[in-house]
Amino acid sequence: MFIDEVEFKIKGGDGGNGVVSFRREKYIDMGGPDGGDGGDGGDIIFKVDEGMTTLADFRYHNRYEADSGKHGKGKNQHGRQGDDLVLKVPPGTIIYDQEDDYLIADLTDTEDEVVAAKGGSGGKGNARFKKATRKAPKFAENGAKGEEKTVRLELKVLADVGLVGYPNVGKSTLISRVSQAKPKIASYHFTTLQPNLGVVSYDQYKSFVMADIPGLIEGAHTGVGLGDEFLRHLERTRLLVHVLDVSGLEGRDPLDDFEKINYELKQFNERLAGLEQIIVLNKIDLPVARQNIDRVKTELQERGYSVFPISAVSGEGVQLLKYQIGQKLEELPEPEQELEKEEVLIKPDFTEKEQMFIKKIGPNLYQVKGELVDNRLEKTDLNNDAAVKRLIRVLKHEGMYDKLRDKGVKDHDTVQIGPLEFEFIN
Repeated sequence: MFIDEVEFKIKGGDGGNGVVSFRREKYIDMGGPDGGDGGDGGDIIFKVDEGMTTLADFRYHNRYEADSGKHGKGKNQHGRQGDDLVLKVPPGTIIYDQEDDYLIADLTDTEDEVVAAKGGSGGKGNARFKKATRKAPKFAENGAKGEEKTVRLELKVLADVGLVGYPNVGKSTLISRVSQAKPKIASYHFTTLQPNLGVVSYDQYKSFVMADIPGLIEGAHTGVGLGDEFLRHLERTRLLVHVLDVSGLEGRDPLDDFEKINYELKQFNERLAGLEQIIVLNKIDLPVARQNIDRVKTELQERGYSVFPISAVSGEGVQLLKYQIGQKLEELPEPEQELEKEEVLIKPDFTEKEQMFIKKIGPNLYQVKGELVDNRLEKTDLNNDAAVKRLIRVLKHEGMYDKLRDKGVKDHDTVQIGPLEFEFIN
């Protein structure tokens, strides 16, 4: 089955810890703080690689993690930054945050890229906290954790032309004839289980991209024969080339095939059904096909379609078909911008998250919670008394005591900040 949708976890690298260190050198009795900062963690970056056409590379991996930053050292040595992890994806890959259900990016153009999970910032070493009133800080910051999320990748094949038609009508043979694509070809249904892309040259310095979409059958729009997945790959094409087996050797009438495939297109997507179509009557090299050509061609031309009898095997009529497809694409308008790339490219700013709030969880027991509190806790070494005292000072400066009073907290009530507890004294 064609891998057009995959889901996995990603995590930015953790930031390295800052270090507590003091100069220890000969003839220097009381050296000052010289603890270096930790390095930032690496980001997870998705980047378009125009040489890729599927998401199959992600099928057997359920987690990707960037490098963490290195810890700081004494003598003001800062930790090395963690390397970014660049994940290559095909053009047309849409990336969603699966848990929060929002669009991260629609990567369409060559070299498009997006940071999907940021690495954590490195913690500051104690040298950063020296000041006139604190000449020997005995604390440093821990590095922040890297951003972690579950992502869902979806791929819609980017092609100018989509080949549609029943299985075994010769679409794979045709694309191999007009391009360098090398699809698997055999005489049984559903030989093609993933779209094949080919670049077709039709004039000097002119070309277009053609996608061979796996064969459709009745009920495809409801998922029969994997058809609903295949139909999705046609949504960005500008022109459909509808291939019919004019020989009728499969026991079907070509005009009936034409009606049934168009019904499936309409049921799936009105826009898809409204795309202009060029009709290809394939397998004219077979003697039995000659009996049907005039009837089928006349009927479809009367409906306003351009019809081209060809043999994908022998190459008869193929050169003219390529040229006419190219000419038709030149006449057609470019796809609307919203179909090429979504406007929302980065994670929205969830400003509704409270920075700090007080929650009563029992008699005379309160919790201090919020995003600012979580961030400060993450960077605090809770085993270091000096670091814990600084945490309380910082939160007090951010208005924690005012919020506690407003919530009705009284002297000697217990206040929790993460795993810490202290007695409130106004």
